[in-house]
Amino acid sequence: MQPTQTDPSLVVTLTHSNNPLSGNPASSSGVTGNAAGLGPTLSSQNRPDPSGVGKQTRRKVIAASFIGNFVEWFDYAVYGYLAATISVVFFPESDPQTALLATFALFAISFLVRPIGGFIWGHIGDKVGRRTALSLSILIMSFATFCIALIPGYATIGVWAPILLLVVRIVQGFSASGEYAGASAFLVEYAPANRRGLYAAVVPASTATGLLLGSLLAALLTGMLSSDAMQDWGWRLPFLLAAPMGLIGRYIRTKLEDTPAFRALTAQDEAVKAPVKSMFRNHWRQLLQAVGAVLLNAVGFYVILSYMPTYLSEELGMGATESYIATTIALLTYIGFIFLTGMLSDRFGRKKVLITASVLFILLTVPAFILLGTGNFLIIVLVQILLGGMLTLNDGTLPSFLAEMFPTRVRYSGFAISFNLSNALFGGTAPMMATLLIAATANDLAPAYYLVGAAVISLVAVSLSRETSREPLRQD
Repeated sequence: MQPTQTDPSLVVTLTHSNNPLSGNPASSSGVTGNAAGLGPTLSSQNRPDPSGVGKQTRRKVIAASFIGNFVEWFDYAVYGYLAATISVVFFPESDPQTALLATFALFAISFLVRPIGGFIWGHIGDKVGRRTALSLSILIMSFATFCIALIPGYATIGVWAPILLLVVRIVQGFSASGEYAGASAFLVEYAPANRRGLYAAVVPASTATGLLLGSLLAALLTGMLSSDAMQDWGWRLPFLLAAPMGLIGRYIRTKLEDTPAFRALTAQDEAVKAPVKSMFRNHWRQLLQAVGAVLLNAVGFYVILSYMPTYLSEELGMGATESYIATTIALLTYIGFIFLTGMLSDRFGRKKVLITASVLFILLTVPAFILLGTGNFLIIVLVQILLGGMLTLNDGTLPSFLAEMFPTRVRYSGFAISFNLSNALFGGTAPMMATLLIAATANDLAPAYYLVGAAVISLVAVSLSRETSREPLRQD
């Protein structure tokens, strides 16, 4: 077994991931060389490897996947981190816990449309193309996020304020349902065969980077602005950033061709006319396994990386700024770990890494939450780094695992439906369930037990699946 080596094109792109438009000025002009139909002459930067895809093209694919997914999940981060402030703006007449619960309920309700979105985006992605689906999803998401900043509060328009917030959140949930799956399929289908885990790790890394920026902005705003200023206008600022970031992401995506795997299908007129129907008829076992495998990711991601600042401040009494800083430090380490996990999954296989993640969560989650209760800042940071590192073993492996589970004909549909169904039932509801369980049991460890339950189900699902990391991508 040969040790995994990092593809130079990925290293270059990740080095500039905070500025996807940097580098060779020609990079904004789209796919060059044979891939763009410009003739046989190729620059050394874009000379294709044996798969026929040039390094420069792969860099653009990585950049497009990174920034698009980043914009999609930046909103979810901001909403989660500023939930306490948003609850006061839109539910001012409720007691604090009820208002917070209502805010998280809106967060959860927006996830209920995600399975529907998974069907629709999966159909578009498998029939029309991955690029088309991804370009539309980021446009809808950035516009809806921008609209949140414009909604008046309860004091101005009364009950219409939370109603409008709910409508916009539903639109966001619909658009986000196509992003994670599409970006993962896009990267896996462009990646070298022995680097699919590493390339697909870009997707959760971009998600965490969106969370990181959300955490930094929340910490900056709460540290610099008074409580009144935050409630009046401060909370709106992060949502205003969505429009320009979304336009940049869409521009990059429209400059790319669709994946070689999808183009090969359409060239032979073999794209499935009804991919969702085909998936349920021929691949229902893989779909059930995928839904179970996603469960730990769904609960873990939103509890550890989105709900945690609220948990630390509202349940454990930690200062809001300190809780944001602790989460920001943990996110930085998470982003670094995620690529290591991708390489580990290429080296040892997807199943081994995913099973390891589930076992660690079963054994260590409750002790970790007990340590959070000490209130010691250093201990809290170390515990969050530990939980984030455990989560990367799942998150960094899951995109390639799910993409490889389904054939090209239904890859987008299978990934999108399984991922969004599990997230709708258990991911989007995780902050609300954590708050509700704590209120019902008067036990601050309730979220930990919820995480353990998710890990057990994922362990069973992954154990029943087959290893695909060393197999070629299926076409039929």
